Amino acid sequence: MTDLSKITIASARDAMRAGDLTSVELTQSYLDAIDAADTLNAFSTKTPEKALAQAAAADVRIQAGGAPDMCGIPLGIKDLFCTEDIQTQAGSHILDGFKPKYESTITAKLWDAGSVMLGKMNMDEFAMGSSNETSYYGPVTSPWRRGNEDTALTPGGSSGGSAAAVSADLCLGATGTDTGGSIRQPAAFTGIVGVKPTYGRCSRWGVIAFASSLDQAGPMVKTVRDSAIMLEAMSGHDPKDSTSADLAVPNFEAALTGDIRGKKIGIPKEYRVDGMPAEIEALWAEGAEKLKAAGAEIVDISLPHTKYALPAYYVIAPAEASSNLSRYDGVKYGLRAKIVAGEGIDDMYERTRAEGFGPEVQRRIMIGAYVLSAGFYDAYYIRAQKVRTLIKQDFDKVFADGIDQILTPATPSAAFGLGEMENADPIKMYLNDVFTVTVNLAGLPGISVPAGLDHQGLPLGLQLIGQPWGEADMLNTAYALEQASGFDAKPAKWW
Repeated sequence: MTDLSKITIASARDAMRAGDLTSVELTQSYLDAIDAADTLNAFSTKTPEKALAQAAAADVRIQAGGAPDMCGIPLGIKDLFCTEDIQTQAGSHILDGFKPKYESTITAKLWDAGSVMLGKMNMDEFAMGSSNETSYYGPVTSPWRRGNEDTALTPGGSSGGSAAAVSADLCLGATGTDTGGSIRQPAAFTGIVGVKPTYGRCSRWGVIAFASSLDQAGPMVKTVRDSAIMLEAMSGHDPKDSTSADLAVPNFEAALTGDIRGKKIGIPKEYRVDGMPAEIEALWAEGAEKLKAAGAEIVDISLPHTKYALPAYYVIAPAEASSNLSRYDGVKYGLRAKIVAGEGIDDMYERTRAEGFGPEVQRRIMIGAYVLSAGFYDAYYIRAQKVRTLIKQDFDKVFADGIDQILTPATPSAAFGLGEMENADPIKMYLNDVFTVTVNLAGLPGISVPAGLDHQGLPLGLQLIGQPWGEADMLNTAYALEQASGFDAKPAKWW
């Protein structure tokens, strides 16, 4: 069996083209590893037959020459991406049995490039969560452990299945979606790289919507180089998505020189929040020093409206969710509650939504309906949109002043235990997004890079925020940070 812990997208690509490895061999190794790791609950649906058929086709294509970089690469697909004739539930009971008759644009791009689908990844229901505990399939367990403890830890959310699978070497990469940090937070919790591209860089068509003005898909992988390779395959204009940008896609991998001399890296004072663990503060300072040693200039900056980002986000996102999720009513697809004698169609709607949506989704629908109601629309929703504009203007100003990227922590803590926040105030869970939501509100690109371990041996990540459409430059700075950090820790296998 191939040593999956040592292989990356880049090394697998090169080995397959050199004839040292076939996609079928690699795919079978991953399928075996997936079957042995059911305790992690990372996969909601396995697709071994499809995977082996795609791998065989990829091998033929590679042997013929000229195959794309992602050809033959085994991937996991977050359950939010519609995949033709394969169950797509968005982690929700209300979409039981839904098998789309179409393919999302992003997965279609990956299959056109010759990638291999290992299965669908578990996730928080409709991407609403930071711990992968709201999934109808049950929680995902992180492959990491605290020291010698057996406590089951969260892999983060909502892309928790994708993060756990990449970290546990169950796939070479996985798709994720990021509405308020759902790629970057789980990437930081599991010691992998996660990229949230500029809003509009990757098509949203065929991706089940949470909050349409915030959602953006991106890659979750082992290295910055892998993220560059996979992001290029996922990106591009899509006429089916009105928010998709008609811009050329750069060769992101070619941008990875590691030369960041003369770059200005901003350190926002507002990200020094109360209660931040000393380890994260120290990691942030060390990251800045490493970039400085590589030739970058470190500049203190201010993003004064940062403190309003979480409240604005948790008005805007639920408002959009309440609208998007109104389509799930039991009429056309998914779950349909049984109609009791004497009840009408309105009763069926109510019963289906009550049975089909979990508590967190119900909470956010109710919040969204409340802030959009006639008496509160101006007081909450319109005001939150105004705050969003001010947050974007903060970023615009610092970038106009010459800042190339902004360095921040990715999360306010390392991974916490499953169930540890179950009975807590929901706002405590929402605080996991404190460093990431501003990027979504402003539509900017961001990346989480693993940079160290805490005192319990758990991964910690640093976040770089780039200029609009500046993924190539951001990835190069992330590459320099990755090289300087030298993070190579892996979870000790217990599953």
